[in-house]
Amino acid sequence: NVFVEGTAGSEGEVAKHLSALIAPLKGRVAVGCFASNVARMDSVIRAAEAAGRRVALAGRSMHRITAAAKSVGMLTDVQPFLSEEEAKIWPADKILYLCTGSQGEARAALSRVAEGTHPFIKLAQGDHCIFSSRVIPGNELPIARLQDKLADRGVQIYTEKGHPGIHVSGHPCRDELRQMYAWARPKIAVPTHGQRRHLIEHGHLAKAIGIEQVVTPRNGDMVRLAPGHAAIIDEVPAGRLFVDGGILVEEQGEALRERRHAASNGMLIVAFALDRRGKMVSDIDIRSVGLPGNKDRPLEEVLDDLAERVEDTVRGLKGDALDDEIAIEQAVARTLKKASQKVWGRRPIVETVVLRL
Repeated sequence: NVFVEGTAGSEGEVAKHLSALIAPLKGRVAVGCFASNVARMDSVIRAAEAAGRRVALAGRSMHRITAAAKSVGMLTDVQPFLSEEEAKIWPADKILYLCTGSQGEARAALSRVAEGTHPFIKLAQGDHCIFSSRVIPGNELPIARLQDKLADRGVQIYTEKGHPGIHVSGHPCRDELRQMYAWARPKIAVPTHGQRRHLIEHGHLAKAIGIEQVVTPRNGDMVRLAPGHAAIIDEVPAGRLFVDGGILVEEQGEALRERRHAASNGMLIVAFALDRRGKMVSDIDIRSVGLPGNKDRPLEEVLDDLAERVEDTVRGLKGDALDDEIAIEQAVARTLKKASQKVWGRRPIVETVVLRL
């Protein structure tokens, strides 16, 4: 929100809007929000209690975060949460489910409710689901699918678009950032959250309000804060690591790149034999993985045509190229990828096996 003037809004206002929305509802009520936002959970719980409802938690994160909050003195003056067994039999007009999964996560509580597979929450015609959250960019489709499934069960959906005030962003706007800097009065500002343009704009804002030193690093930049002037002084490895077959690999490692390529483009495996002079002494065997055929042109027919193209390519090689397996493999790959582009609109991975007799 560094590009947004003004303020994002207060949690106190959210609590008022949630109370006003929940109070007149009949039937079961479920509220989806981030478990990590304890202030929002507190707002929902107090809105439920003001409406004469008891709260049941749904989702491991909800149980974990509420336990952590209570351990530091928060959420201690609210009624005990209903157990799963109590939630199964509690009157519909007297219960509120506080759920994980507002972003459409597949295994979170709300998705299981929408699928009808949740062990103790069943929502149907006349029930309500409030999304006290905003759509995170990239989650539009899973959230839409979740809400469609709930609506198909007859559940009334409430979002911030139709009911402004039931959510405020957790990201401060420009006035709130200025206030934060006025309170903290730092000598150095290092914006670290957001896309590149957010970090740069945050740096401009910090400089404009008088912060002496501003550094806007990229992922992997090493920042020296002291001694001397704050500056980027080195770079360290950064990025995601995947566990692939029990082995740690980089996100853009060769094996994963090949697997993604094969998943979208398929694969062709070619095998044939040449004698010492480079003369072909076997049939050409081509097999495919993930490439289609149809009744008008069966896959076997397409592969036979490709085999003929490979034979023409190999017979067209001259001199040293016939003694160089790598040159042969590259020539075959070029031929098959070009032909595959015309047939399937794809450029598959080509693996060539050349046997020398």
